[in-house]
Amino acid sequence: MVVLGIETSCDETAAAVVEETGDPLRPWRVKSSIIASQFEIHRQWGGVVPELSARQHIRDICGVVERALADAGVEAYDAIAVTQGPGLVGSLLVGLSFAKALAWAKSVPLFPVHHLAGHIESLVLEGGEMPLPAIVLVVSGGHTNLYRIEEVGVYELLGRTRDDAAGEAFDKVAKLLGLGYPGGPAIDLVAAHGDDRAVPFPKTKLTHADRNAPELPGRRDFSFSGLKTSVRRYVTARREERGLAPGDPLPRQHISDIAASFQRVVVETLLDQLFDAARSYGARSVGIAGGVSANSRLRADVAARGRSRGLQVFVPTLALSTDNAAMIAAAGLRRHRAGLESRLDIDADASLALRTQ
Repeated sequence: MVVLGIETSCDETAAAVVEETGDPLRPWRVKSSIIASQFEIHRQWGGVVPELSARQHIRDICGVVERALADAGVEAYDAIAVTQGPGLVGSLLVGLSFAKALAWAKSVPLFPVHHLAGHIESLVLEGGEMPLPAIVLVVSGGHTNLYRIEEVGVYELLGRTRDDAAGEAFDKVAKLLGLGYPGGPAIDLVAAHGDDRAVPFPKTKLTHADRNAPELPGRRDFSFSGLKTSVRRYVTARREERGLAPGDPLPRQHISDIAASFQRVVVETLLDQLFDAARSYGARSVGIAGGVSANSRLRADVAARGRSRGLQVFVPTLALSTDNAAMIAAAGLRRHRAGLESRLDIDADASLALRTQ
């Protein structure tokens, strides 16, 4: 089966073609994956502007889909998978409307996909089926969620961030340090030249249940707002000590040390929760997906912890870490295998909940 995937949940217009392989261990193969980035459009604003994002999706989507089909060398496909949510509603509507019209015109089934399910399936695209039970951390600019997977396509939420997502914290700290947007790659780059023990930033360990979601055990949740505040106070104090005028940067080495120390705390916080959950639930494998999985410190440390604990570690390639349509097509194939299909009257859902397949 060949599936066309379409992804427009935020600021990247993406299309991909993925086919089944017939191999139960490595079930899918990426035939093409095209991404039109809006990075240059949003960089000047220091973040994604929803209206600009939706308008650019409209400009790009036809060409991106045509290029994905051409690169894959296919003219026909058996189904379409598209991101239904969560995300920016204007952006989601562009991709969903296009996919619905195309599915109707081509008389092929349409599989709506949850964006985070796509990130989870990116692990399978890269490394094959994960040994179950597995614990997967999906960490990006908008999400920091921890899932247990006991059976294929069934995702149990164990914890989530109560405030800033990890990627959001990277962006805000990078802006504070004058490193620009997007913050994740910028901090990763300068942190390589810093002392990660130079600043003793605190790690937040939650010990109480979330009043807004009492069913989630507090010890599995995340919080990064306190860390972000600690960085801001530290930077403010150092600037005052040096008598710096507004807009004057701290010394380059000092910025590198702050970035490295901040990055270390974020990575340790994420991995402590991931591997604590793996131990508690007897996981056979762990995975990290989403944009923040591209962070070099996170990738190196999760591999090292996995080796020391005898756990197989799944991390996507850099190309599959950020938003892409190959992961959406894979998640659509997962829904196809489960015998699920959809009507064409579905709508975009900016706050769509991840339910079991």
